[in-house]
Amino acid sequence: MREFHRRLGKVEAVVAATFLLIMVGLIFFAGIARLMAMPQNWTIDFATCLFAWACFLCADIAWRRDGLMSIDLFTERLSDKSKRVLKHVNYVLICAFLGYIIYAGLWVSWVSRARAFQGIPWISYSWISMSLPVGAFFLLLTTLIKIADDLKSGGQPVAKEG
Repeated sequence: MREFHRRLGKVEAVVAATFLLIMVGLIFFAGIARLMAMPQNWTIDFATCLFAWACFLCADIAWRRDGLMSIDLFTERLSDKSKRVLKHVNYVLICAFLGYIIYAGLWVSWVSRARAFQGIPWISYSWISMSLPVGAFFLLLTTLIKIADDLKSGGQPVAKEG
């Protein structure tokens, strides 16, 4: 499972980077086309779709590397045991929230399957809304692995993925 998660992280990084590069290229192309008096409005909409996917993939990459923002002003004054309990409470809350996001995102994707994205008939709104449950699933998987690692290590720091 950990090997799968590690490889998934590498794929996520490549896909997210590719989406960001395509997004920048589309926006640049739109600017050049507008400058030439031939606006291509669909490019901004397509870049928005790629941005949604890249955001959720990058969120998981940051969560894997403990790169998300945190404030430890209160927690640094707690005992080690209290810190660990609070960490697990946070993990449970995160799992519950992500579980709800997966459910709600799948529901939104299902009910919006016939809707066109920004009037582009060949892109269903479900392609954009699926970024939410897919991203939440990856975040949930990472959270469960973090929980397993913490339980296995007995609260000692674990080497982070690269």
